[in-house]
Amino acid sequence: MSDMIATQTPRRSLRIHRDDNVCVALVDLAAGTRIEEAGLDITLAEAVGRKHKFTLEALSPGDTVIMYGVTVGRATRPIPSGGVIATGNIEHTTDSARDGTRRRDWQAPDVSAFAGRTFEGYHRADGKVGTANYWLVVPLVFCENRNIEVLRECVREALGDDPHRRYKHMARSLLHGEAMPEAAEEAPALERPFPNVDGVRFLTHSLGCGGTREDARALCQLLAGYICHPNVAGATVLSLGCQNAQAGLLQEALAEHDPEGVRTVEFFEQQALGDEETLLRETLTAIFDGLRRANRNERRPAPLSKLVLGVECGGSDGFSGISANPLVGAVMDRLVALGGSGLLSEFPELCGVEHELRSRCVSDETAERFRELMAAYQRHAGAVGADFSMNPSPGNIRDGLITDAMKSAGAARKGGDSPIVDVLDYTEPVRRPGLSLLCTPGNDVESTTAMAGSGANLMLFTTGLGTPTGNPVAPVLKIASNSELATRMHDAIDFDAGPIVEGRAGIDELADELLTLCLDAASGRYRSCAVRLDQQDFIPWKRGVSL
Repeated sequence: MSDMIATQTPRRSLRIHRDDNVCVALVDLAAGTRIEEAGLDITLAEAVGRKHKFTLEALSPGDTVIMYGVTVGRATRPIPSGGVIATGNIEHTTDSARDGTRRRDWQAPDVSAFAGRTFEGYHRADGKVGTANYWLVVPLVFCENRNIEVLRECVREALGDDPHRRYKHMARSLLHGEAMPEAAEEAPALERPFPNVDGVRFLTHSLGCGGTREDARALCQLLAGYICHPNVAGATVLSLGCQNAQAGLLQEALAEHDPEGVRTVEFFEQQALGDEETLLRETLTAIFDGLRRANRNERRPAPLSKLVLGVECGGSDGFSGISANPLVGAVMDRLVALGGSGLLSEFPELCGVEHELRSRCVSDETAERFRELMAAYQRHAGAVGADFSMNPSPGNIRDGLITDAMKSAGAARKGGDSPIVDVLDYTEPVRRPGLSLLCTPGNDVESTTAMAGSGANLMLFTTGLGTPTGNPVAPVLKIASNSELATRMHDAIDFDAGPIVEGRAGIDELADELLTLCLDAASGRYRSCAVRLDQQDFIPWKRGVSL
């Protein structure tokens, strides 16, 4: 953060790092516009769209493009001073092979304003604290997805907890060509029979059979992480009976996550029980019994050290790396300074900044594990004809993220500046306080699914283009990189980082505000947009092949 140039006043462009040879256009700039930046007087050779980059000097083929102080590309043709950076004139390249040197001591941010603060959480017998209290219903194999959906409808009907009743009324009105009465637009809140329970969460997935045994074991490890999650009181598990992901595999994984057996977990096998009605009657009975037990737990004060913050980005734009991502990084640094934990994932989106991350690792062994996991992931991608350089989506490119290295350099800023205390492979749980790296894909939902499985009990999700993504068990707060998005998709965005780009607010000021919102969400005082929209995205990572 100390190397970043502040954006406290409105301006038309921004040079992010003192070593950069490109600038970000903060507004649409016409060809011929004169820009004074870094002591240079630049005349734009062509029009530059908002969020896109232009050069501060002429580049020849082979010259490196520097942004955030790191290499994010290489020129493939001559680019004049004030020329636009685009897919047609640069290609992906990084400094990832460079060794990082051990960095100076970390300067933790001032967190005196949060000293002694607590959040209201659900205390579990294993010492963890939840930011919510759910009962979980999960299938061991995709064959049970239909039964899971039937149970979802039945439980919501019985509890009077249908988050889509307004839209159902809308559909009926539209079907018959009727105007929707204003009185019916917002249905009144119903009395909750289990006031200390935040709901029942039903997972579905496409795995459990037909893949490798490794995929079956990974699925069971992931499900065990969800069942033993601090936001989960207990679980009901449905099995067909003949699948690869046998109940025994899940029970072994549960024993690793919960050696004392404090979580209540009941298994129901359809092939053993016989007819569908018997299966549904017994599982419904178990769900309602579980809700009665879960309802005995009430929120109580907990220290901020019990928070595990997962950070994610999706639908990123050219402003994500200068507003929303560093803002989230500042929140992460504050939480770590307060004794909490964090997870930075999406390994394909760390490509190009590996040397910086290795230099933040607390030990050579930790740095080496990161290097090994990144290399193994790259080899696996190469074996199927893919590469990390293929990561940027059409939407990313359209909004200024031209190469994977450019995207990664901005994405990594979500992890803040604190030391990296651990590196975890997929499904491994958080083991120590502080920031850990978690090996996941760049796919938004596969990554958020994995972070919750590793113990994140709250998530911050940055976006520049907009996304409704949520998670079944961990509240997800969405942070917009620009105010236009925050206004346009107001029902999906929880916090606006746009004032940073506009120079109306600084990162430190907004980081304190966002951390306060996190504590409200962790305490149940604030329901995130994803929770209100019933957005429960769950996609396990399939690392093997189908057989």
